[in-house]
Amino acid sequence: MSRRTTVARRATAAVAVAALLGVASCAVGPEPAPPVSAVAAASPAAPTIGPAAPTGTPAATPAVPARVPETLKFTAKTLDGTRFSAAELAGKPVVLWFWAPWCATCASQAWTVAEIAPKYRDTVPIVGVAGLGEQQAMKEFVTEFDLAGTPQLDDRAGALWRRFEVVEQSTFLIIDRDGRVVHQGFLDGESLSRRVAALAG
Repeated sequence: MSRRTTVARRATAAVAVAALLGVASCAVGPEPAPPVSAVAAASPAAPTIGPAAPTGTPAATPAVPARVPETLKFTAKTLDGTRFSAAELAGKPVVLWFWAPWCATCASQAWTVAEIAPKYRDTVPIVGVAGLGEQQAMKEFVTEFDLAGTPQLDDRAGALWRRFEVVEQSTFLIIDRDGRVVHQGFLDGESLSRRVAALAG
């Protein structure tokens, strides 16, 4: 066998071995990487960034609660047992109506209160302060004159009557937006309606 033939056979054998090794390495190697599009689909989406907020825009100013005047710094219970806080009425004109269940004058004014109080509930609240009587009689008075739609405070102990120095019924006490008492005394139905309408305006 010539030397040239021997070299040729060795070269052929080397090529064959290399081919076999290449096939083996493909068979046991790692799986091919997934396409880029598949990786992108599996990755969580990046957050979308919107347009930048314009500079110089003033921030929203939170509402400032109204200052509570001394005249409205009291709490009580209504005739049905609900807690009442006068401080929640700060910033509005308020009418306190001091009445007694046996009072004929109070009964004549009750119709006007029942008529106008719901109309001005959000602008000029009218709050009844019942005293000088029994709770059952007070509740019957509220039912008879349809006053349940407005707060009616149970002041049998007379705490609010003494606080505002009320000495007789029926007495209307009007507090303006700044917490000042601008009227204390008697008002007939017409005068009460006129004053409340003016305060609401």
